[in-house]
Amino acid sequence: MASWCYWVAGVLCLLVSCSNGEDPYRFYNWNVTYGDIYPLGVKQQGILINGQFPGPPLEAVTNDNLIISVFNSLDEPFLLSWNGVQQKRNSWQDGVYGTNCPISPGTNFTYVLQVKDQIGSYFYFPSLAMHKAAGGYGGIKIASRSVIPVPFDPPAGDFTFLAGDWYKMNHTDLKATLDGGSGLPFPDGILINGRGSNGYTFTVDQGKTYRFRISNVGLTTALNFRIQGHKMLLVEVEGTHTLQNTYDSLDIHLGQSYSVLVTADQPPQDYYIVVSSRFTSQVLSSTAILHYSNSAASVSGAPPGGPTIQIDWSLEQARSLRRNLTASGPRPNPQGSYHYGMINTTRTVRLQNSAVMINGKQRYAVNSVSFVPADTPLKLADHFNIGGVFSLGSIPDNPTGSGGYLQTSVMAADFRGFAEFVFENTEDSVQSWHIDGHNFFVVGWLICRMDGGQWSAASRLNYNLRDTISRCTVQVYPQSWTAIYMPLDNVGMWNVRSQNWARQYLGQQFYLRVYSPANSWRDEYPIPGNALRCGRAVGM
Repeated sequence: MASWCYWVAGVLCLLVSCSNGEDPYRFYNWNVTYGDIYPLGVKQQGILINGQFPGPPLEAVTNDNLIISVFNSLDEPFLLSWNGVQQKRNSWQDGVYGTNCPISPGTNFTYVLQVKDQIGSYFYFPSLAMHKAAGGYGGIKIASRSVIPVPFDPPAGDFTFLAGDWYKMNHTDLKATLDGGSGLPFPDGILINGRGSNGYTFTVDQGKTYRFRISNVGLTTALNFRIQGHKMLLVEVEGTHTLQNTYDSLDIHLGQSYSVLVTADQPPQDYYIVVSSRFTSQVLSSTAILHYSNSAASVSGAPPGGPTIQIDWSLEQARSLRRNLTASGPRPNPQGSYHYGMINTTRTVRLQNSAVMINGKQRYAVNSVSFVPADTPLKLADHFNIGGVFSLGSIPDNPTGSGGYLQTSVMAADFRGFAEFVFENTEDSVQSWHIDGHNFFVVGWLICRMDGGQWSAASRLNYNLRDTISRCTVQVYPQSWTAIYMPLDNVGMWNVRSQNWARQYLGQQFYLRVYSPANSWRDEYPIPGNALRCGRAVGM
């Protein structure tokens, strides 16, 4: 019987491979190790990939298959997740604990991803515990196929810009702080591509235009990005070609990614690239250098200032983001051919974040539920029908107004539904929300103290139902709400989480189970032959 099962598994793998045979394969071999790093001038234990911090870039073209073999040389379990890669029909590869068993120390796991129908700028990161505070992240570029027109000329260069707040404390000490019931202290600095101020240089030729792919890979802090003396033309947000508006600076919230074009049209010298914290009482900043190859002078003057705590400024900029309706996306049809505003929603879910104390410790919750990981990945428990791991409906669709409680929260959703989610933030800090496996349309924003009123059905009268941006991570301002429309077009178990990593770790997340009764490969790939078993799934 066992040999027959292996034979069937082999046939399944063969058929899946044949179905993707027309799309190229790219192979990566990564060794994950500890290593000494000094990003803020203090020796720290970093997480390196092939000896690099940040890790090596992932570069692909739409529909490419990525075979990424990861060997865990750490002394603790490890997982990588792919922020923004949708894993169509394949939440088995998502790389979060709700879908995957961790890679044990001294062992290997091979991810098999396909960047199906995607373009754009993203990043990968370690998803367990507080590993993200030690590095292990890197950039992802997905280029358009050669037959698909791109709405701007090819740039002279393409730079990945990974920025994020950083702590001098070891990731294990940060985890111990959270486990002890306390919040994280204020960050010690901001890194740009793994280095502190003036530690990284981008070289350009005068008169040429360059693409910067900027991602906020930090733990707790929104950022503002700007370049001394230069304008930025926004061209892409998380896989969506945008109207090409010009900005002096851009707010980039936790987990978000943007692409801008910058033309080296100034006198030949060096210029500051500045990243500074947003909505913090103390402003952190860091700089890199934009170096003209024919530079006659080094940087001069003070780095340009930027917005600090202004929320209305940030909201107006967010509202200015629009889809380019005539540009092609991953496919040749124009982005505007998908008329999201004409689709009837099948369900409305209101999600309210809160800071709560449970058993004398700081926790964070969604609709009063503070998520706790189960002893078995939820996807495996679902596949093998293992009882007692989670319950569907263990998180309500609306705020309860009650205190917090602990639960492995999973929300049920129907494949091919079209959901309205309203993120409600009654706290005084900016929130950043991400949904794995999907892109969504940001249809409505409101700052209650400015515009008046909480969300209600009448709020839909002010939604943008024509040309809003489609993305995978969205901010919610203090005392405010953000509304999205999302097609439930990807079967699987998907993480919905705060991108503030301390809040995520302490419970501000849940899983969305998008279900199809068809049990068909057209809807979801079968369990991979190399899927790891752990918890109650061992031996299954």
